[in-house]
Amino acid sequence: MTLDRSVVLLCLVMAASFSTRLSTAQSPDSSGPAVSAKARAIQDSAIVIDTHADTPQRFLDQGFDIGSTDPNDIGHVSLDKARRGNLGAEFFSIWVDPETNQGHFAHHTLDLIDSVYLQAARHPDRMMMAFSPADIERAHREHKLAALMGIEGGHSIENDMHLLGDYYRLGVRYMTLTWSNTNEWADSSGDINDAKVQHHNGLTDFGKQVVLEMNRLGMMVDISHVSDKTFWDTIAVTKAPVIASHSSARALVNAPRDMTDDMLRAVAKNGGVVDVNFFSGFDDENFRKAAEAQSTEQAAAIQQYVDSLRGQGKPVNYLEVDHIEREWMAKIPRPPFSVLIDHIDHVAKIAGIDHVGLGSDFDGVSGATPQGMDSAADLPKITQALLDRGYSAEDIKKILGGNLLRVFGQVETVSREIRAQPR
Repeated sequence: MTLDRSVVLLCLVMAASFSTRLSTAQSPDSSGPAVSAKARAIQDSAIVIDTHADTPQRFLDQGFDIGSTDPNDIGHVSLDKARRGNLGAEFFSIWVDPETNQGHFAHHTLDLIDSVYLQAARHPDRMMMAFSPADIERAHREHKLAALMGIEGGHSIENDMHLLGDYYRLGVRYMTLTWSNTNEWADSSGDINDAKVQHHNGLTDFGKQVVLEMNRLGMMVDISHVSDKTFWDTIAVTKAPVIASHSSARALVNAPRDMTDDMLRAVAKNGGVVDVNFFSGFDDENFRKAAEAQSTEQAAAIQQYVDSLRGQGKPVNYLEVDHIEREWMAKIPRPPFSVLIDHIDHVAKIAGIDHVGLGSDFDGVSGATPQGMDSAADLPKITQALLDRGYSAEDIKKILGGNLLRVFGQVETVSREIRAQPR
């Protein structure tokens, strides 16, 4: 892929799932619902699981310490913020930029995995690596943040099934079949309309084997980011429940990364869970349209900056263009907190209460979240908002993490059943 295409991808997709840190000022009444004692009690007793945070990019490229107490830190996830929100388990995203890491996807994948382990080793009293539902429950009892990992983009396996197994043994417990780039065996929603990209009409035969191998290993199959045809192929092939680690509802926002009602029903029938994304471009149609309207100018600004960096012999990575993304996204008003709850509510109504969860995209969307959702410390506001809409404490606990915990366990059960069969 050319540099021009790389920059366009950075702009159009990072303005969707991955960048857009901003620090838009908020009015006093825009901070979301006040959290009552009842909501706080529900939050504190629940196992709260978030299935997608891009914080490893900060670990590796910025030297960020998750134990930081810097009051000026604009990031979403730290141990203090997690504690204030009673975030019990975080799936840290292992995302390898397919443009800037050509030829060494696996190498960078391993670096990111290592960065998560290093954080856990640095803070053993407050954080632990977790690899199973039982580990998440143990971390909850010990009042530690359970650190799990999910690979975001099947290009990380470099078309090698052995690498997939290696990643599982290193602790990776889900893989998003594609990021915003179509790989050699699965189509992505991010470039499905790009005629220059070779598509496969969904999953190739090898792609179907990847899904089945993930079932065998006990690795959750993540269908966020995939094209519609890839989604349906995956549903037809998988023997275990799937997850959408960070996707919202297309009935509310016409973004290809969001899921149609038919897809939501299919995930429910499959037994899986849809974890709602906190990015405003997936949760609010006006924000999505505004981001799309300025995308060409934004791409030009990023291109100019990238050219400048390369002209000086400096590296270009996600964090290098972050401040430009913030400037552009800051031009778009953040939608109200209620839009996030609208998507959770919609998924619950269409797929059922047992098939909805939280997939924030923290540290991948930063300031481009709805008003009042500024970090993991704000998670109790979701509980309050759901209470205000009539949800019971039992159902709220399912949304906060119970549903994901169930699916994780079912995926492990399927793995044991497959492994017990003669090969």
